[in-house]
Amino acid sequence: MWTLERFAPMHGEVTEWRRDLHANPELLYDVHRTAAFVAEKLRGFGCDETITSIGKTGVVAIIKGRASSSGRTIGLRADMDALPMQEQTGLTYASKIPGRMHACGHDGHTAMLLGAAKYLAATRNFNGTAVVVFQPAEEGGAGAKAMCDDGLMGRFLIQEIYAMHTEPGLPIGQFATATGPLGASADGFHITIEGKGTHGADPHKGVDPIVVGANVVLALQSIVARNLNPMRSGVVTVGALNAGTSANVIPKTAEMVGTTRTFEPEVRDLLQLRVTEIAEHVARAYGAVATVKYRRMYPPTINHRRETDFAVQVAGSIVGAQNVEPNHDPWMGAEDFAFMLEERPGNIMFIGNGASANLHHPAFDFADAALPYGIAYFAQLVEVGMPIT
Repeated sequence: MWTLERFAPMHGEVTEWRRDLHANPELLYDVHRTAAFVAEKLRGFGCDETITSIGKTGVVAIIKGRASSSGRTIGLRADMDALPMQEQTGLTYASKIPGRMHACGHDGHTAMLLGAAKYLAATRNFNGTAVVVFQPAEEGGAGAKAMCDDGLMGRFLIQEIYAMHTEPGLPIGQFATATGPLGASADGFHITIEGKGTHGADPHKGVDPIVVGANVVLALQSIVARNLNPMRSGVVTVGALNAGTSANVIPKTAEMVGTTRTFEPEVRDLLQLRVTEIAEHVARAYGAVATVKYRRMYPPTINHRRETDFAVQVAGSIVGAQNVEPNHDPWMGAEDFAFMLEERPGNIMFIGNGASANLHHPAFDFADAALPYGIAYFAQLVEVGMPIT
């Protein structure tokens, strides 16, 4: 088993980094302070090259091993952005910025990868090249796609890539992942229903878009129940239906927004088709018109078999095989690391956060006790993946 003791001296320092990032959260691509913090650390570690502004505000650093004859390059990725939420933890290092907080553990992800970068730059006990990738805009901004579109994989010759995500409820010191789909696609729809406004006392003189919208919501629920094979998975959720401002006025328009989720490209196509058809035809049946804007956002997060087997092996070398779940249930949440996995083989691993509040909850906090495990995992991916022989 790979000992964690070598990381004990840096635990306090990495905890300070993590808490500084937690106290200063930034959103989407506007992560200028965080990116500058990361770049300064990487340059201070003595990385061979540190490059900024990849995918707008992403940061990449290259660390070459003591030997480079293998020609192999492994990428390690962490996300940097926070969420537009008000923190309710009461921590001494709570967010200093109203309406923003690190409620998804990206402060921990960034700190762990920085710790691994410091270790790898100091020891260089591997044969090849490590590329550490710090990504903006995971929370709805498709920052992974922006970095890929900016040439991340080809420019830095990345051959395989790995990431981690904190997992509340999974004990600290444990890991979990799965081959194949681990996260779902995340697409969005916006439906505008045009009816005919009228006085609330004269409904027969108008076309009520609220009634139409309510029936569209109900009909959309039939997609998974009646159009999808029961052995396959999908979600259709309407998150908001907005119309009208007065009790005695039937408005002209109603709007609704929602999300669809699945693990399979074919089901993704089906959900888009049926959402559009149902909205348009239900509206027409009531004498209204529905306009559907459907946006494809994140693809499913699909781990590759060879790289997942390797990731499980590495995690087991740190905490023991009994503390690694290799067949974790897929999650209907989305992760834009999916874009990177479409370009290169790789894996995303869950790391235990213990008994904490759930992700995207105002009381969530990343567990500092998990930091050494994550640092060791990132570092070991490189040392085991590119050993000096």
